[in-house]
Amino acid sequence: MNQFYSRLLIAVMLLFTSLGTAQELLKGRVIDETTEEPIPGVVVTIKDSQLKVTTDAQGYFVFTRDLQLGDQILVIEANEYITRSIPVVLVEGETVNLDPLYLQVDTIQQEQSVGIISLTENDLSEEDNASNNISGLLQATRDQFLRAAAFDFSATFFRPRGLNSEDGKILINGIEMNKQFSGRPQWSNWGGINDLQRNQTFTMGLTPADNSFGGYGGVQSIDMRATQQRQGTNISYASANRSYQARYMATYKSGLLSSGWAYAIAASRRSGDEGFVEGTLYDANSLSLNVEKKINEDHFINFTGVYAANRRGRRTAITDEIRDLKGIDYNPFWGLQEGAERNSRIREIDEPFFILSHNWNVNPKIKWNTNVSYQFGKIGNTRIDNGGTRLVNVDGQNTFLGGARNPNPDYYQNLPSFFLRNGQDLTDLGRAYRAEQDFIQDGQLNWNDIYEANRILRESGGNSIYIIQEDRIDDNQFQASSIITADLADNILFNGGVSYRKLESENYALAQDLLGGTGYLDVDFFAEETTQITQDQAAQSDIRNPNRIVTEGDRYKYNYVIDANVASAFAQAQFKTNKVDFYVAGNVSQTDYQREGLYENGNFPGEQSFGKSEKVDFTNFGVKGGATYKINGLNFLDLNAAYLTRAPYIRNTFVNARQNNLIVDDIESERSYSLDASYIYRSPIVKARLTGYAIQFKDGNDLGFYFTEDLTGLPADDGAAFVQEVMTDVDRRNMGVELGVEVQVTPTIKLKGAAAVGQNVYTNNPNLYLTSDDFPGQLTFGDGKAQLKNLHVAGGPETAMQLGFEYRDPDYWNIGVTANYFANGYSDISNLRRTANFSQDSDGIEFAGFDEDIARELLRQEQFDDYMLVNVIGGKSWRIDNKFVGFFATINNVFDQEYKTGGFEQSRNSNFRSVQEDQNNPTEVFAPRYFFGNGTTYYLNVYLRF
Repeated sequence: MNQFYSRLLIAVMLLFTSLGTAQELLKGRVIDETTEEPIPGVVVTIKDSQLKVTTDAQGYFVFTRDLQLGDQILVIEANEYITRSIPVVLVEGETVNLDPLYLQVDTIQQEQSVGIISLTENDLSEEDNASNNISGLLQATRDQFLRAAAFDFSATFFRPRGLNSEDGKILINGIEMNKQFSGRPQWSNWGGINDLQRNQTFTMGLTPADNSFGGYGGVQSIDMRATQQRQGTNISYASANRSYQARYMATYKSGLLSSGWAYAIAASRRSGDEGFVEGTLYDANSLSLNVEKKINEDHFINFTGVYAANRRGRRTAITDEIRDLKGIDYNPFWGLQEGAERNSRIREIDEPFFILSHNWNVNPKIKWNTNVSYQFGKIGNTRIDNGGTRLVNVDGQNTFLGGARNPNPDYYQNLPSFFLRNGQDLTDLGRAYRAEQDFIQDGQLNWNDIYEANRILRESGGNSIYIIQEDRIDDNQFQASSIITADLADNILFNGGVSYRKLESENYALAQDLLGGTGYLDVDFFAEETTQITQDQAAQSDIRNPNRIVTEGDRYKYNYVIDANVASAFAQAQFKTNKVDFYVAGNVSQTDYQREGLYENGNFPGEQSFGKSEKVDFTNFGVKGGATYKINGLNFLDLNAAYLTRAPYIRNTFVNARQNNLIVDDIESERSYSLDASYIYRSPIVKARLTGYAIQFKDGNDLGFYFTEDLTGLPADDGAAFVQEVMTDVDRRNMGVELGVEVQVTPTIKLKGAAAVGQNVYTNNPNLYLTSDDFPGQLTFGDGKAQLKNLHVAGGPETAMQLGFEYRDPDYWNIGVTANYFANGYSDISNLRRTANFSQDSDGIEFAGFDEDIARELLRQEQFDDYMLVNVIGGKSWRIDNKFVGFFATINNVFDQEYKTGGFEQSRNSNFRSVQEDQNNPTEVFAPRYFFGNGTTYYLNVYLRF
């Protein structure tokens, strides 16, 4: 064994030595034409060979491979710069030195990228607004289809290839930013520092990335190192009416100083009383500090710190009835308090993170990057808790009195439809008319009534019946990664890395505001007595602290910790030949989760809720490969395939982590496989890509939480419950085609087009069961299946098309217009309605009067109407000495088109009789709820650069 290690060490030393002595055939330095400062991170490629290198912190690049001699074309590409093509002649035994090579800033692309980053943060960060699409991942690519998806299609929550944001990876300085809870990136963690995020690379789909195995949604890698920032100072002001109303931002980037230090500092303020939707306040401050030290030519140490605190008012889905009464910008979560708008649903994110990186240029062919990071802070979501209770003793028995009417103005008992549900006599019509007028004239949260109810109870010695509850997640996460890139041979590039993530996540409810009261009884008024548990015990949030009175700042209701660990490694090799380039890659990971309950819940006593749960762990792997066949210098064929397994995320692992330690039955990793093929055409005038793809997902799982009234598996008078819906063995298939084309008609006019036609469907009937604290054990229906096969997986339109043009005037102004068409969007279905609960009673016999034809119509998945959106973009810049002044503006949905971006069926009614009865009402009481897209919105940014 010792002899083996000795030989291995000698081989590694010889490899490093041979790589370090490679001949320099072509080298140069890339410089900003305006500032004459070096540009780091520029990709320099030998055309047709696809051999490429990247400039270092001082703008230098060097090719050390055996390049083909003779006439060659050198392509120089960098974000926010106009691409250059330089002819060179390579002669045997001679070194070609191109120093300097000047690049000109592409002001249009620069400002569009700022707009896309801003859009990502503002419009894709609402978890309750179908934001789990991957459009925000597509910022850094020049592919026309993906640019259309990122900028024009994202307002409709279009999902390229039907994928979610957890299907792609976002990295900052080599550290993964996707959350372990959901797999999705938390955009607000680094929002507001756009000027330091311009140095990005994006790998589409399965194609190789330098620092991650990636996923179906690609890899977006943001390099915020100080030496990689273009020197200069930027000051800007933005005005908008989407989410925030004003943004102030200032950035200073020193570049690499003669002392070997580099600094980059950015600060911003974003604010607004409300965006397009009423009551959606925005309050955010961001600060980033990046410091890098060049130790010598081979070693760089960088520190990046980001603090981006974000506080914003939330919105919700509304029914067509509400839209008709109040409009698409209606939001029930706010009301006036002392003359000022107050939103009861506030989302607050405050999670600073720090990254320390070491970059080691081992030799011209080997680079080694090591990073460690730490992130901490909180995510909070507030809401009104109306379960306030008093404990009284009647005949020696404890009894809870209290519980309050739902204060939300859009509660179904406040709407006209509620009063018309049983007929249309004069009494019903009168009540419905009064409800309609009250809702039209006001229809907002009544803070005065809430405070008055608490005041009356306080003066009589009682506790608050309404309070503001904040659902808190306090995360502490440590990460480390080490990534190596090596040219193993003239035509072989190797990438590999290891990473580790450790998360400790505290989850609890916080009594944030007693709304004028002095205390709140920490019990569940709605808890029910069962044969095993008394009502008094069931009502207790923590048996070990019964009937506790909480005050502001106290934890209550639920309190637990999740520990999670993920260790992973990947390896990738890329091979280049004259006609075919191909790659193979693999990864392996180990994931484990464990819950520790800090409260002993009354419905789940003992180890069911208190203490540590069983530890669940998953071992996963992935393999992928692909090839590009170069027909000639203009035409290419590209093929990619993969087989992956992925651990379920924390949110899908525990049945109801707020109350108990229960783990989803038979939980396992999701499996998937994919194939895509593309034809690519690239010429100086036309660039086009046509891609067909198919992705099959198997063994997935999903959790849902809701209140329903029609559970046939319970006693006749007890069919209502707040339930946890667990679906397992979920299979899905995404398939379709993508097309992106751009034509440079003249030096100033470009035509562009994009299209996506896909189909995202369930391919089996998954298992479904319910749990609840209202009944013991699990509840299943019939064969335990949900009939979902061939129904569509909801999430934005499946068809999206674009036609547009850009005009770039030599005098530094530009304008562009796009027309965008969307179709085949579907509402999210009620899974419970697709079980035997819909058609059968608890004895397994069909309901009397059940009609299959009527049932089929009642269960038909809703398809949204087609629509078209027109967007305009433009800008102008002026050069004054060495300063640039300019503006960039967009107008989205120019013609104020109304459209639905998503929606869902309510599961409150879940059997044939109740659904049919409700749909026969003049207006459906528990109608589907929808998210509506914004009307006409604008974004204007003015800037000064020097």
